[in-house]
Amino acid sequence: MRLKVVVHEADEGGFWAEVPAIPGCATEGETFEELLTNLYEAAEGCLSVDVTHVKTGARSGWTTTTSSM
Repeated sequence: MRLKVVVHEADEGGFWAEVPAIPGCATEGETFEELLTNLYEAAEGCLSVDVTHVKTGARSGWTTTTSSM
C-alpha cells in the first residue's frame, strides 16, 4: 500500500509528518530517518483493527433494529 505523506520541519527542530488519507495519523522525529520509522508505525497503528474484539451480527446471532423517533 502506498500513502502520501506531508512532511514539515518542526519549529523546535526535527520533523513532523501527517498522512492526509488517514485522519489523525501524524508523528514526529528528530531526524528524517527516525521520522520514517515512526511513520511506518503510525500508519500501521492507525489502520490496524483488533479482530478479537470485533463482533458481527451474522456470526454472533445479534439482530439489528431501527427505531423511528
